[in-house]
Amino acid sequence: MAIFCTLLLSIAAFGLGAVPFSVLVGRWVLGKNIQSYGDGNPGAVNVFRAGGQKAGFLAIFLDVAKGFPFVFLACSWLDLPGLSIVTVALSAVLGHAFSPFLGWHGGKAIAVTFGVLLALPQHEVLLAFAACVIAGFLFVENDAWVMTLGAAGALAYLVITGSEPWTILLMLCLLALLVFKHFPNLHSLPRIHGRLVRWLQSILRDTTSV
Repeated sequence: MAIFCTLLLSIAAFGLGAVPFSVLVGRWVLGKNIQSYGDGNPGAVNVFRAGGQKAGFLAIFLDVAKGFPFVFLACSWLDLPGLSIVTVALSAVLGHAFSPFLGWHGGKAIAVTFGVLLALPQHEVLLAFAACVIAGFLFVENDAWVMTLGAAGALAYLVITGSEPWTILLMLCLLALLVFKHFPNLHSLPRIHGRLVRWLQSILRDTTSV
Protein backbone atom coordinates (compact mmCIF):
# COMPACT_ATOMS: atom_id res chain seq x y z
CA MET A 1 0.00 0.00 0.00
CA ALA A 2 2.81 2.42 0.89
CA ILE A 3 4.56 1.71 -2.41
CA PHE A 4 1.38 2.37 -4.40
CA CYS A 5 0.70 5.62 -2.52
CA THR A 6 4.31 6.73 -2.97
CA LEU A 7 4.17 6.06 -6.71
CA LEU A 8 0.83 7.82 -7.12
CA LEU A 9 1.85 10.87 -5.08
CA SER A 10 5.24 11.08 -6.80
CA ILE A 11 3.62 11.16 -10.24
CA ALA A 12 1.13 13.79 -9.06
CA ALA A 13 3.87 15.86 -7.39
CA PHE A 14 6.02 15.76 -10.53
CA GLY A 15 3.05 16.75 -12.70
CA LEU A 16 2.10 19.70 -10.52
CA GLY A 17 5.72 20.73 -10.08
CA ALA A 18 6.14 20.72 -13.86
CA VAL A 19 3.42 23.33 -14.41
CA PRO A 20 5.35 26.52 -15.29
CA PHE A 21 3.23 28.94 -13.30
CA SER A 22 5.68 31.83 -13.72
CA VAL A 23 5.58 31.48 -17.49
CA LEU A 24 1.77 31.27 -17.43
CA VAL A 25 1.44 34.28 -15.12
CA GLY A 26 3.76 36.28 -17.37
CA ARG A 27 1.74 35.31 -20.43
CA TRP A 28 -1.77 35.69 -19.01
CA VAL A 29 -1.30 38.60 -16.60
CA LEU A 30 1.46 40.63 -18.28
CA GLY A 31 1.04 39.46 -21.84
CA LYS A 32 4.81 38.84 -22.01
CA ASN A 33 7.22 35.97 -22.46
CA ILE A 34 9.27 36.13 -19.24
CA GLN A 35 11.95 33.91 -20.76
CA SER A 36 13.01 36.83 -22.92
CA TYR A 37 13.99 38.78 -19.80
CA GLY A 38 17.05 38.55 -17.56
CA ASP A 39 18.73 35.15 -17.67
CA GLY A 40 15.85 33.53 -19.55
CA ASN A 41 14.94 31.42 -16.53
CA PRO A 42 11.23 30.47 -16.36
CA GLY A 43 10.97 31.61 -12.75
CA ALA A 44 9.31 34.30 -10.68
CA VAL A 45 12.35 36.62 -10.71
CA ASN A 46 11.88 37.18 -14.42
CA VAL A 47 8.21 37.97 -13.85
CA PHE A 48 9.42 40.89 -11.73
CA ARG A 49 11.90 41.81 -14.44
CA ALA A 50 9.11 41.80 -16.99
CA GLY A 51 7.58 44.66 -15.07
CA GLY A 52 4.91 43.13 -12.89
CA GLN A 53 5.35 43.39 -9.12
CA LYS A 54 1.94 41.94 -8.26
CA ALA A 55 2.36 39.29 -10.94
CA GLY A 56 5.80 38.48 -9.52
CA PHE A 57 4.43 37.85 -6.04
CA LEU A 58 1.63 35.74 -7.53
CA ALA A 59 4.22 33.67 -9.40
CA ILE A 60 6.27 33.17 -6.23
CA PHE A 61 3.18 32.09 -4.31
CA LEU A 62 2.19 29.57 -6.97
CA ASP A 63 5.71 28.17 -7.30
CA VAL A 64 5.95 27.72 -3.53
CA ALA A 65 2.44 26.30 -3.31
CA LYS A 66 2.98 23.60 -5.93
CA GLY A 67 5.65 22.00 -3.77
CA PHE A 68 3.34 21.73 -0.78
CA PRO A 69 0.19 19.58 -1.26
CA PHE A 70 1.46 16.10 -2.11
CA VAL A 71 4.34 16.24 0.35
CA PHE A 72 1.84 17.32 3.01
CA LEU A 73 -0.41 14.39 2.09
CA ALA A 74 2.52 11.98 2.32
CA CYS A 75 3.59 13.31 5.73
CA SER A 76 0.50 14.36 7.61
CA TRP A 77 -2.39 12.40 6.12
CA LEU A 78 -0.90 9.10 4.96
CA ASP A 79 2.04 9.01 7.39
CA LEU A 80 4.29 7.41 4.79
CA PRO A 81 7.82 6.30 5.74
CA GLY A 82 10.73 8.68 5.37
CA LEU A 83 12.03 7.33 2.06
CA SER A 84 8.57 7.73 0.55
CA ILE A 85 8.44 11.35 1.67
CA VAL A 86 11.87 11.97 0.14
CA THR A 87 10.68 10.45 -3.14
CA VAL A 88 7.52 12.57 -3.27
CA ALA A 89 9.38 15.74 -2.28
CA LEU A 90 12.11 15.27 -4.89
CA SER A 91 9.49 14.52 -7.53
CA ALA A 92 7.92 17.94 -6.99
CA VAL A 93 11.28 19.70 -7.24
CA LEU A 94 12.39 17.66 -10.27
CA GLY A 95 9.12 18.46 -12.02
CA HIS A 96 9.86 22.16 -11.66
CA ALA A 97 13.52 21.83 -12.60
CA PHE A 98 12.92 19.60 -15.65
CA SER A 99 9.44 20.42 -16.86
CA PRO A 100 8.14 18.42 -19.87
CA PHE A 101 6.02 21.49 -20.68
CA LEU A 102 9.25 23.44 -21.30
CA GLY A 103 11.13 20.81 -23.28
CA TRP A 104 12.56 19.22 -20.10
CA HIS A 105 14.04 22.53 -19.02
CA GLY A 106 12.83 24.46 -16.00
CA GLY A 107 13.49 26.90 -13.20
CA LYS A 108 16.21 26.88 -10.59
CA ALA A 109 13.96 25.14 -8.04
CA ILE A 110 14.23 27.74 -5.28
CA ALA A 111 10.58 28.56 -4.57
CA VAL A 112 9.35 24.98 -4.98
CA THR A 113 12.05 23.82 -2.55
CA PHE A 114 10.64 26.17 0.09
CA GLY A 115 7.18 24.76 -0.63
CA VAL A 116 8.38 21.20 -0.15
CA LEU A 117 10.14 22.01 3.13
CA LEU A 118 7.12 23.97 4.34
CA ALA A 119 5.02 20.80 4.05
CA LEU A 120 7.27 18.79 6.37
CA PRO A 121 6.21 18.37 10.00
CA GLN A 122 9.91 18.54 10.89
CA HIS A 123 9.95 22.34 10.96
CA GLU A 124 13.64 22.52 11.83
CA VAL A 125 14.46 21.49 8.25
CA LEU A 126 12.74 24.57 6.81
CA LEU A 127 14.04 26.84 9.57
CA ALA A 128 17.64 25.69 9.09
CA PHE A 129 17.41 26.13 5.32
CA ALA A 130 15.75 29.55 5.56
CA ALA A 131 18.21 30.79 8.19
CA CYS A 132 21.22 29.72 6.11
CA VAL A 133 19.78 31.26 2.95
CA ILE A 134 19.11 34.56 4.76
CA ALA A 135 22.65 34.57 6.18
CA GLY A 136 24.03 33.91 2.72
CA PHE A 137 21.86 36.63 1.23
CA LEU A 138 23.25 39.16 3.70
CA PHE A 139 26.92 38.28 3.31
CA VAL A 140 27.44 36.76 -0.16
CA GLU A 141 27.16 38.56 -3.50
CA ASN A 142 26.35 35.68 -5.87
CA ASP A 143 22.76 34.42 -5.59
CA ALA A 144 23.75 30.97 -6.87
CA TRP A 145 26.20 30.68 -3.98
CA VAL A 146 23.55 31.97 -1.58
CA MET A 147 21.27 29.02 -2.37
CA THR A 148 24.10 26.48 -2.49
CA LEU A 149 25.63 27.60 0.81
CA GLY A 150 22.13 27.79 2.30
CA ALA A 151 21.44 24.15 1.50
CA ALA A 152 24.94 23.11 2.57
CA GLY A 153 24.57 24.94 5.88
CA ALA A 154 21.18 23.38 6.50
CA LEU A 155 22.62 19.93 5.73
CA ALA A 156 25.47 20.51 8.18
CA TYR A 157 22.99 21.62 10.85
CA LEU A 158 20.83 18.52 10.36
CA VAL A 159 23.86 16.24 10.59
CA ILE A 160 25.27 17.96 13.69
CA THR A 161 21.94 17.93 15.52
CA GLY A 162 21.29 14.28 14.68
CA SER A 163 18.09 14.81 12.71
CA GLU A 164 16.22 11.90 11.20
CA PRO A 165 18.26 10.18 8.47
CA TRP A 166 15.63 10.75 5.79
CA THR A 167 15.64 14.51 6.39
CA ILE A 168 19.42 14.50 5.95
CA LEU A 169 19.03 12.48 2.74
CA LEU A 170 16.40 14.91 1.45
CA MET A 171 18.59 17.94 2.10
CA LEU A 172 21.60 16.20 0.52
CA CYS A 173 19.57 15.51 -2.63
CA LEU A 174 18.25 19.08 -2.68
CA LEU A 175 21.80 20.39 -2.34
CA ALA A 176 22.93 18.25 -5.27
CA LEU A 177 20.02 19.46 -7.40
CA LEU A 178 20.61 23.12 -6.53
CA VAL A 179 24.30 22.77 -7.40
CA PHE A 180 23.36 21.21 -10.75
CA LYS A 181 20.83 23.94 -11.59
CA HIS A 182 23.13 26.77 -10.51
CA PHE A 183 26.40 25.24 -11.71
CA PRO A 184 27.08 27.75 -14.51
CA ASN A 185 27.12 30.52 -11.89
CA LEU A 186 29.31 28.65 -9.39
CA HIS A 187 32.56 28.72 -11.35
CA SER A 188 33.98 31.63 -9.36
CA LEU A 189 34.31 31.65 -5.58
CA PRO A 190 31.74 33.74 -3.70
CA ARG A 191 32.70 37.27 -2.72
CA ILE A 192 32.19 37.95 0.99
CA HIS A 193 30.99 41.50 0.62
CA GLY A 194 27.27 41.24 0.63
CA ARG A 195 24.15 43.27 1.06
CA LEU A 196 24.48 43.71 4.82
CA VAL A 197 27.88 45.38 4.41
CA ARG A 198 26.52 47.77 1.76
CA TRP A 199 23.47 48.53 3.92
CA LEU A 200 25.64 49.36 6.93
CA GLN A 201 27.93 51.50 4.76
CA SER A 202 24.90 53.36 3.44
CA ILE A 203 23.69 54.04 7.00
CA LEU A 204 27.13 55.30 8.00
CA ARG A 205 27.30 57.63 4.97
CA ASP A 206 23.84 58.99 5.73
CA THR A 207 24.77 59.51 9.38
CA THR A 208 28.02 61.30 8.67
CA SER A 209 26.40 63.54 6.03
CA VAL A 210 23.80 64.89 8.48
